[in-house]
Amino acid sequence: MGSPALSSRCLVFDSGIGGMGVVQALRDILPALTIDYLADTALFPYGEQPDDLLTGRIVSLLEAACHDFRPDVLVIACNTASTIALPALRERLSIPVVGCVPPIRWAGRVSTTRTVGLLSTSATARRPYVLELHRQFAPDCRLITHGARGLADLAERAFLGDDIPDTDVERELTCLFEQPYGEAIDTVGLGCTHYTFLMPAFQRLARAHLNWLDPAPAVARQVRTVLETLATLAPDKAAAPPRLFMTSAPFNAPRLEAAVSRLGFSEWSLFSPLAVTA
Repeated sequence: MGSPALSSRCLVFDSGIGGMGVVQALRDILPALTIDYLADTALFPYGEQPDDLLTGRIVSLLEAACHDFRPDVLVIACNTASTIALPALRERLSIPVVGCVPPIRWAGRVSTTRTVGLLSTSATARRPYVLELHRQFAPDCRLITHGARGLADLAERAFLGDDIPDTDVERELTCLFEQPYGEAIDTVGLGCTHYTFLMPAFQRLARAHLNWLDPAPAVARQVRTVLETLATLAPDKAAAPPRLFMTSAPFNAPRLEAAVSRLGFSEWSLFSPLAVTA
């Protein structure tokens, strides 16, 4: 099957800039795809918010964004948002919605020790959704989870070009591998899209010969599959260049602009539809 039409447009959504790892994966396999990005920075981090508030906000925000931006496919590049809002989004929106969930099924396919680790936010770690993924797709594996409170912030700093102290990353890895049976872990899934930017540190600081599973490339492949099934799109879909939107102004706009320019975004704009409340 041929590549998606040049006019295809995708909206990638995350609570912060962690979904830029998905953007990079999309750029790698779909270089002609036009990508808009929306970060709900006004409520970052999502892990500190109650589920009912988040679900209502995410649905309202993305309904407004899809109305304004007219994407052909929406990517929820956020594990927290995916685990609580995907069904509601798919019910309310008329376009395909691709989510990003902890790679527990993938881990169950590749682990030989049948002991897998999951690095996630504390909010993702405590949600029943993770237990259900484990029960459905890797019931014969022991799942060891660490809900890391600080890794998302470290990852955003890494994306902006900060040098992250090894001790900060090692502290979180220790919390995973020093749990009971942690020495048997042979596969670690990234349960937060932000962690893509810390993958080099994970691989360097953890013990050798671990399988590290980053779901971003798999999400990009699913987007490609979805776009290949769509009918030919109107030629004006990609008339506007890639756009970056945030729901609150970044703390350090010049550094952000320098970082996102590597992924084709030349500037950022504020997105604050009146119908969306915190």
